[in-house]
Amino acid sequence: MGETSINLDLKHPELFRDKAYVDGQWVEAKSGKRFDIIDPGSDQKFATCPDMAAEDVDGAVRAAHAAFQDFRTFTPRARADLLAKFDALIREHRDDLATILVYETGKPLAEAYGEIEYAASFTRWFAGEAERIQGTTFPAAIPGRRIFTIKQPLGVVAALVPWNFPIAMVLRKASAALAAGCTMVAKPSPETPLSALTLAYLAEKAGYPKGVFNVMPTTLANTPALSEALCKHPLVKKVSFTGSTRVGKILSAHCADSLKKLTLELGGNCPFLVFDDANLEQTCDALVPLKFRHAGQACITANRVYVQRGVYDEFAGLLAQKTRQLKVGHGIDAGTTMGPLTVPAGLDKVAAQVEDARRNGATVLTGGNRVVGGPGKGGYFFEPTILTGATPAMRIAEEETFGPLLALFPFDTEEEAVRAANNTSMGLASYCFTKNVDRMWRLFENLEAGMIGLNSGNSSAAESPFGGIKDSGFGKESGKDVAINEYLITKTGTLTIEGQY
Repeated sequence: MGETSINLDLKHPELFRDKAYVDGQWVEAKSGKRFDIIDPGSDQKFATCPDMAAEDVDGAVRAAHAAFQDFRTFTPRARADLLAKFDALIREHRDDLATILVYETGKPLAEAYGEIEYAASFTRWFAGEAERIQGTTFPAAIPGRRIFTIKQPLGVVAALVPWNFPIAMVLRKASAALAAGCTMVAKPSPETPLSALTLAYLAEKAGYPKGVFNVMPTTLANTPALSEALCKHPLVKKVSFTGSTRVGKILSAHCADSLKKLTLELGGNCPFLVFDDANLEQTCDALVPLKFRHAGQACITANRVYVQRGVYDEFAGLLAQKTRQLKVGHGIDAGTTMGPLTVPAGLDKVAAQVEDARRNGATVLTGGNRVVGGPGKGGYFFEPTILTGATPAMRIAEEETFGPLLALFPFDTEEEAVRAANNTSMGLASYCFTKNVDRMWRLFENLEAGMIGLNSGNSSAAESPFGGIKDSGFGKESGKDVAINEYLITKTGTLTIEGQY
């Protein structure tokens, strides 16, 4: 590890890994180049990692393919036992994982612990799913024929993961893949490679054979070429990507020639509907953490908040009151409830959306400004911000914000609200709050999204399928049966027998 100005003070320093993990070895990039990891709460370098490139891909994929030949023969019980050991080690080292997570992403320590608990729910869930993979039998229409199916692992999987929930996104993909009997090459985001490398270390300690789980850190500059090399490698049989719709479409094109199986969890511009009969206290208590968790940097966060006119002013006042109670600061500081944005470009996007809304007639109810914070007055901080009087003409109505900004749009009728909510190319998540059960059911059916929060701001759990529709992607992660099937092939056997009893 190079010289840095930040001491992570880990309980188990051996967890800190700053080399790539390929075929059970901790290695440098072929180029020998490394890149800096920056703490978003202070804008200071605190680590470096190898800058893997396209030239490093073939070795990693071939190692994963070689490992697959043996790992695919592991019994479901053996795969379940490995995941259970992996899960136990993650929970045992949650304190150090949380610390690394704070310095990589900027999120408050309490949120880092929350992410680890959420992430470990996948290792626990898929440890059980490993032993629930089942074939089927079918009655045949033709006499003397028997029809049955078996399910087998696909092969090598490439996982391309984002920086906002780097531990959870790696484990949501890896847990299902490993449970199915696949091997994996993971490419973490340039901002957050250390948490993925820590997971590789813990997987090794859990007993996974070399080559089963590989991690290739890289810079933003090398990400397109490395990702393309993974997508086009003939030994990679599936790609799972979480990120923007623009990049998802590029990766889909890369995979088209070889017809690779794809899971794409892409962008969101999620609507949040508040009706006159909603419990406003309950609604605000759901919206504040949904919107301002990790400074609004989540694909399923609320972006456009539609409030029925009869409660618009009351709701806006209550929401502003609760939002002003958030404490902005470095994630490691006690009492911080909202940290910085992870990348400085996020500040510019939020500021531009606020300025655009102001020009088009919106009022800033609270917040609206960048914040100077963190050691040495650095860090990428923006105030939690609420806009009122929003209209469809504003950028915030069309763009995913990915920052601590929400806008309140007034509406009169249910039909109007649904029409506005669905007026987007995205379809990841939608939320609605009402005490009218008939309306609730109509909204569940009529809102165009893969996940609907019904009087709830939480749409993600290991036991429920996660994924969107429209330009928010396809395929499901987590949940019963569907997620693990993304990593399996189904073979049909047809047997003809002679004679009858």
